[in-house]
Amino acid sequence: MASNPAGHDVPEQRPDSRRVPRRVRDFFSVPAPVKRIFDRFPLVTYPANDLPHYPGSGRQGNQLFVFIDATGARRGRPSFNPQCLKWQAYLKFVGIDFELVPSNNHASPSGALPFLLPALPIGIGAPIPSNKLQKWAIEEVHCEEEQQLNVRFEVYSSLLDNRIRSAWLYHLYLNHDNFGAVARRLYVDPSTTNAAVRAALAAQLQQAARDELLKSSPYIDASALEAEAAEAFEALSTLLGQKDYFFDRPNPGLFDASVFAYTHLILDEKMGWKYNRLQQLLSQHKNLVQHRARLLEFF
Repeated sequence: MASNPAGHDVPEQRPDSRRVPRRVRDFFSVPAPVKRIFDRFPLVTYPANDLPHYPGSGRQGNQLFVFIDATGARRGRPSFNPQCLKWQAYLKFVGIDFELVPSNNHASPSGALPFLLPALPIGIGAPIPSNKLQKWAIEEVHCEEEQQLNVRFEVYSSLLDNRIRSAWLYHLYLNHDNFGAVARRLYVDPSTTNAAVRAALAAQLQQAARDELLKSSPYIDASALEAEAAEAFEALSTLLGQKDYFFDRPNPGLFDASVFAYTHLILDEKMGWKYNRLQQLLSQHKNLVQHRARLLEFF
């Protein structure tokens, strides 16, 4: 007997195999040779993959997994990915030591970089995704909760997360010259030596950028994206004014790190840009250029 939602007991309906036509049963049956193979090799559910182990470290300290090459990781250089660089810079600004580990999204428990493995003991060293890094840092070093300092934080953060990020996506992935010289070199070529896989991965990256940009507009207009980025840079420059750090902080905080993550990479000649309209727009605001240079000294 089975209970229906109203609480009344009703007979449980079971199909009568005798009523199923023979041809239907034969269609869904497993051929004997195939059945013998599966009998010998039964289905096995394997445990989840362990977190990536970095052979260059004995896991004695914090490890921050980011997009970076091995040489850059050893020398503590800035990541070439804005999201990774934002948190790499922020942790440095608040005085947390860590070791950089080259990684990719597939190695991340959340499917995205960065993430951090805290220092030993291993038993409590659960991975920390980027959306929990600030909370963890505050608990580690008792730094300020930046969002509570100024109600304008979220408003100006939207300039970075929308206008500047959109221009960055087009600039890096959809500009043909930049994609070949920068994105392909940094994200595609290190992942594999197989030409077919590289081509597929490149196409996926570009399509993902298109899909993201088309969420906010029915079509992609490079001139409009650059104009919106120019307005965002002007607003940020006005906000910073003559101060060393945003929101008149005595030391750089999360918003400074967020701005630096884009301004540094836009101005960094080592990125190898072939077309850099964003650099031209950003360079019109000397205080933002000086802000980037000031923060670069931390590295």
